[in-house]
Amino acid sequence: MNPIISARGLTKRYGRTLAVDHIDLEIPPGRIVGLIGPNGAGKTTALKAILGLATYDGELSVLGKNPSSQRAALMEDVCFIADVAVLPRWIRVDQLIEITEKLHPGFNRKRCMESLAQTKVTTGQKVKQLSKGMVAQLHLALVMAIDAKLLVLDEPTLGLDIIYRKEFYTNLLTDYFDEDRTILITTHQVEEVEHILTDLVFIQEGKIALEATMEVVQERYVELMAKPEKALEARALHPLYERELFGRHIFLYENVDRQTLQGLGELHTPSVADLFVATMKRGVS
Repeated sequence: MNPIISARGLTKRYGRTLAVDHIDLEIPPGRIVGLIGPNGAGKTTALKAILGLATYDGELSVLGKNPSSQRAALMEDVCFIADVAVLPRWIRVDQLIEITEKLHPGFNRKRCMESLAQTKVTTGQKVKQLSKGMVAQLHLALVMAIDAKLLVLDEPTLGLDIIYRKEFYTNLLTDYFDEDRTILITTHQVEEVEHILTDLVFIQEGKIALEATMEVVQERYVELMAKPEKALEARALHPLYERELFGRHIFLYENVDRQTLQGLGELHTPSVADLFVATMKRGVS
């Protein structure tokens, strides 16, 4: 099965700044991938290269196409949602639907209208009359009506309240995602997407700091809340990261036998957020 995205030595410089540093990455179809990193880590630059919006060095194939030289053909099978503010505020909803229908050959107007019927958005409204949550609903309705193979989400729920954020991802899973589609998400709200992710990619200083499926993450990493009298013993097992919570020491381990840890305290699967912090503290090897 051919990968949706394949990168070898992907590199991008801005003057003397190395924004993306010889990344190797392969994403198969039917996956929901979280591309997560701190500000300035290279996430947006990598996305721009994938979408054909930036030049780059190295090899990059998206849906079997070169994003730089075949962008028009590529975008027939790709949808992109950034911060919802990118929709023009002056346009009416019906005009936006009409433009999308003309521009995208895979757009299904009926499906779009069915999605909008489940919201308070009406076709006669202008984007500037909608709340940010309603704009997100509109944007998602447009995207879900397009038969695309790759959906790229760059902070899609930024600034939305928790109800709209949960609704956004629920609709995405129930009405859009299937085994033939791939979703690539960047977000700072990792706690809200970790339950839907199939794969994790952490990026730091332009390099891949971690790349694994969620199944591998659950097998490889374990968190120990140590008994107070066992903290020194737990520390001697060389954890990746240590933090303190309500006076209890919590240790994060990689590839440590769980039976060795059983008598030292409570074992848990680390959250994506805790694993991210530990990875960033450790740095890129």
